[in-house]
Amino acid sequence: MADLTDAQLNALRNLAEKKLGGETPFINISAARALTELGLAERSREGWDITPEGSALLARMAGPPS
Repeated sequence: MADLTDAQLNALRNLAEKKLGGETPFINISAARALTELGLAERSREGWDITPEGSALLARMAGPPS
């Protein structure tokens, strides 16, 4: 997996929050498009959504539960 830029990582975290029903701030369009190309997000009627692969990446980055 390629390293994500700060903007891409921020967008991915925002998409994860959106999936949980939280308020989502502006999503950087170029970051979301890059995430789509990496298979970490997908385009939807509501903008972009995190994919299972994107959720799994965030979970791996967070590490094991304490």
